[in-house]
Amino acid sequence: MRWCAGVWTVVGVAVLVACGTSAGRSPSSSSSVNPTGRSPSAAPSGTPSASPVNCASGRVEVTVSPGHAVVQRLCVRPGTVVSLVLEPRVDDKRWRAVRSSAPVFAVVSGWKANTDGTARASVRCAGTRGGTANITATAKAPDLAGAPRVVFTLDLSVVPYTTQG
Repeated sequence: MRWCAGVWTVVGVAVLVACGTSAGRSPSSSSSVNPTGRSPSAAPSGTPSASPVNCASGRVEVTVSPGHAVVQRLCVRPGTVVSLVLEPRVDDKRWRAVRSSAPVFAVVSGWKANTDGTARASVRCAGTRGGTANITATAKAPDLAGAPRVVFTLDLSVVPYTTQG
């Protein structure tokens, strides 16, 4: 039974790596995803489909750096906590807020913007329901009037576990 779990772990890592090097992405537009939360080095996130094989569970860290894609996709299981790390921007804009388009499926909690330009947010996914939500991060220059603009979107798909019977 242990060898079977090891094989599935290797297959899962191979799928995540393959998705991270898909042809539709440029090398400079990747983000870090760490489904286990154990290692600081993370596998690149791709554009995983809604297939249950590609969905992360537990804790996932997504890091957004300057030069990364402005829209990214992530498939997770119910109950997953996504830690969104927004690194400092190269322009004079500062991170202002993170919002969820569907709090029923993914609710934003734990927002913190640091003085050095980094920001963090926790996104908690629904415990039993499946659906999609757009998690948007806004930024604005501190000395300009007007509303902050959306500069990053995480398309989050919550895919429930399959049941038998």
